Amino acid sequence: MHLYASTPPPAPGRRLRPALLVVTAVLALVAGLLLAWPGRAGAAADPLISRGKPATASSTESSSLGAANAFDGSASTRWASVEGKDPQWIRVDLGAGATVSRVKLTWESAYAKAYRVEVSADGATWTRIAEEKAGNGATDDLTGLSGKGRYLRVYGTARGTAYGYSLFEAEVYGTVDDGPPPGGGAFTVVAAGDIAAQCTASDSGCAHPKTAALARQIDPKFYLTMGDNQYDDARIADFRAYYDKSWGTFKAKTHPVPGNHETYDPAGSLAGYKAYFGNIAYPQGKSYYSFDEGNWHFIALDSNAFDQAAQIDWLKADLAANGKQCIAAYWHHPLYSSGGHGNDPVSKPVWKILYGAKADLVLNGHDHHYERFAPQNPDGKAAATGSSRSSAAWAAPSPTRSSRCSPTARSASAASTGS
Repeated sequence: MHLYASTPPPAPGRRLRPALLVVTAVLALVAGLLLAWPGRAGAAADPLISRGKPATASSTESSSLGAANAFDGSASTRWASVEGKDPQWIRVDLGAGATVSRVKLTWESAYAKAYRVEVSADGATWTRIAEEKAGNGATDDLTGLSGKGRYLRVYGTARGTAYGYSLFEAEVYGTVDDGPPPGGGAFTVVAAGDIAAQCTASDSGCAHPKTAALARQIDPKFYLTMGDNQYDDARIADFRAYYDKSWGTFKAKTHPVPGNHETYDPAGSLAGYKAYFGNIAYPQGKSYYSFDEGNWHFIALDSNAFDQAAQIDWLKADLAANGKQCIAAYWHHPLYSSGGHGNDPVSKPVWKILYGAKADLVLNGHDHHYERFAPQNPDGKAAATGSSRSSAAWAAPSPTRSSRCSPTARSASAASTGS
């Protein structure tokens, strides 16, 4: 999903009420959060504009050597491609159109002997701004460049060793056109519901290792889960035996919520879920919580407890205290679905609260498919000022706000595991 935030918010009192969007299964979200940036008149040198930005690569040697490592500012982490194959590339999304003046590459011992530095406005058509044909590793500081685009990639055509390509850091300097200051910009989120069956990668029909591989390839800033994380009864032993072997790789970067299967644990409702995720699932001491990223406020809810006043009161207070322009909420049971479970009215009061707060996105699990609907209001009626909803669910804004918070979703996978 692409989430935009480039235009100023409407005048107080004139913000139109959006309809919500719903989605189920596995979803990739690319969020462009573009903030206002004053002019750089008098700046002594162009700033670093790539730090922390979302990155992808043609391949990775392992899950711990992902593309994001080359843009995290740490000299102890690195990206590495698979070994022995040419060509290979690594790409960064600068979040908005940018003018690039300098690129600094700090190679690990597996360096590129020949490579190109290219820019692109759309990630499809590339323009070369620098080329190296006799590289010797260490550090390449390419200055005096002149290129314009939102995306920059380093495209390796010949390895300097028998291994692959490996970068400790790739630093891009320049100016972002009407975009964010250094440290702001786009980020990527992967969300999934109904994740791990009681099977492992040794079983060719086992889905969760495959969806985890897709999620790893996307290399997002963080992960959201939408409940039924572990089948059948979410016991701690099953979490450790199955979920932990696939999606557990992302545990430290995961913001989970529980589903109905988490309540079936013989040790007690949510016992295995809480034992496995710990404070990650209860960062505010409850099974529901919120957090911020960029221009977005994320609200994680427990739809098993929507009939409890404590959560509803907390949601109202959380929304009242929110200062972010864009709001996303996610939980397990969808209000609307064309799947086998169908519509679930348990979340109707929550939808109305979010609608009243001008929320932008809702994401759900439970039914095992990917689904999007035409614009509608919380009653499921067509509404010109609403937005689409999808099964596996994010909630989107009205057309008047599309330049700030409007999402475009793509399904990475939709593998069902249970009910």
